[in-house]
Amino acid sequence: MNQFGRSRRIVIVGAGLGGTATAIRLLQFAREPVQVVLLERRAEYRNAGAAYHRESNHWHHVFNIQAGRMSAFREDVDDFVTWANHEVDRTDWPAEWSGFTFTESGPAPRRIYSDYLADRLAQAAREALDGVSLVEADGDVVDLEVHTGHVDVVVENLAGAETDRVTLRADHVILATGLERKYPTFADNVVDHPSFVRDPYSETGIERIVGLRQDAVVAIVGTLLSAYDSAALLLRRGHTGKIHLISRSGLTLRTYPPDHRHDVLTLPPPRLGGDAYEGREEFVRRFKNEWKRACDLVAREHPDVSPAVVTERVSKSWEPYLPGILARIPTADLCALLDGYGSLLAVLRVGVMAYTAEIVEEAMAKDGQVAVIAGKVEEIHTTEAGGLAVSVSGPTSSQRVEADLVISNFGRESNYERVDSRLWANLLRKGIACSHRRTGRGVEVDRHGSLVGPTGVPSGRVSAVGSPREGDEIVRNGRTGAFTFNLAAIKNHTVQVAATVLCRLEACYDDAAAMSADASDPRLNGAISYATMLDVHRMTARRKDYRQAVITRLEGSLQAIQDITARDGGLPVTDRALRSVITAAAAAKLKDLSVTPRDLRSILGLERHLESIG
Repeated sequence: MNQFGRSRRIVIVGAGLGGTATAIRLLQFAREPVQVVLLERRAEYRNAGAAYHRESNHWHHVFNIQAGRMSAFREDVDDFVTWANHEVDRTDWPAEWSGFTFTESGPAPRRIYSDYLADRLAQAAREALDGVSLVEADGDVVDLEVHTGHVDVVVENLAGAETDRVTLRADHVILATGLERKYPTFADNVVDHPSFVRDPYSETGIERIVGLRQDAVVAIVGTLLSAYDSAALLLRRGHTGKIHLISRSGLTLRTYPPDHRHDVLTLPPPRLGGDAYEGREEFVRRFKNEWKRACDLVAREHPDVSPAVVTERVSKSWEPYLPGILARIPTADLCALLDGYGSLLAVLRVGVMAYTAEIVEEAMAKDGQVAVIAGKVEEIHTTEAGGLAVSVSGPTSSQRVEADLVISNFGRESNYERVDSRLWANLLRKGIACSHRRTGRGVEVDRHGSLVGPTGVPSGRVSAVGSPREGDEIVRNGRTGAFTFNLAAIKNHTVQVAATVLCRLEACYDDAAAMSADASDPRLNGAISYATMLDVHRMTARRKDYRQAVITRLEGSLQAIQDITARDGGLPVTDRALRSVITAAAAAKLKDLSVTPRDLRSILGLERHLESIG
């Protein structure tokens, strides 16, 4: 317990992708002494979470997107590929990957990502400013007590503690609890059966899949990304038995072209009948018509775009328009639309890597070894032979699929009133959190990522990143499918939350302090723009010496703003309030979704060194 000295303290709950990425940003951004405490209830998930846990991912499990989109830093798109090619120790890697050269558009195995995050976290801790420290500890956070000036964090089984339950005092808490598993009610009778795999991304799940005899019949609940992972793993290991992919929609994924790169097109907004909402059926009819028109426009005016990613380009280009469109839809209809078209939205927004898709598609086309069944899984029960039988009700008929192994890719639980978490149950019960009102997905947060209670008022010094913000991502940013909670969303959350929390701590939560530039004064506007650009360089600096050099230049620019304001007779602004304003502007630039990450780096001038900054 001696590691928890009393200074300003930020506690992050969850040390998977979201928690680790947030800790990195806090260590980079902090300019005053602060202790960052990164808690994880499952030691094996540290720097990984369920998605990237080494033993839960076979070497054949690759990222669902290109390696070039896996950097933890939106402003440095090449960072992960550079690390994988030049920094990582490949001593224990299998032959398939040990000599592999990673590229921006190519695949990479998911299980190496935890090493990448751990390396970048260690680097951020080493290069943090004096007084900024990182503490990593294992423990299960089960409750929060929110007070006016602090938060008490209730932790069970904290490593090194003398009692089973301890309370840590925090100046702010950031919840990065990750994806929540949905309980498969259809499998109530067989959830503990040795032939049922509830979690294919677990060490036990992987062992059951790779240990299966090659001629066994397999039923996979799901037809999208996770289902493809399981099917591809079996096929790459020489599986010859029948594989059934089962989902209500029966939808499957598009394969990314081999040279795919992320891009953002500017397309006109969909014409959906003005401000009037004419009911769900009319909305869907108009939406489909506008969707077709947009896809045709891309095909006609952007012939360089592969047909396989046209829908992705349209989905991305419509994101700025969707918040206004969704705001006109009644809550009940919005929830129904998201429920009814969720799988379709996912398929339109994201594809699958050829490494995974090609072997599955070949087995579908060649001899029907892999078959897709569209229907709802009603029940799974045992057979007399000791296997499992899956009852599926389709649009016109029902069928029974007997299998030697059933793999459930049933997905995540987005309704936080149902999640199996004592922490979230307590937060909801106390009114510290509430379910997202408009979508029923995730919890309510404000524009800074702070939790909002049932009364609509922020709940104090508690923020969230990642999956808990799914509903907010939909209605605030127009994101759909996996992009409501994946790495792209998390990278923006971490910048926003880290910058906001640190600014509030440094300003002692004096949110009233603010300033605005006089649009008619080019000197003040120019000084603010220059300071903002310098702060972008400060926040993205990886090395301590470079960050300190930028801070020196930044302090001078802040003083210039103060001098201009004083000469013009403006209201005086405290140094900390001014820093907060500039940092907020810098964070907004880092989160700019209107451009690709590669373009963002160029726009922000991050390829230039300090000496070249005017």
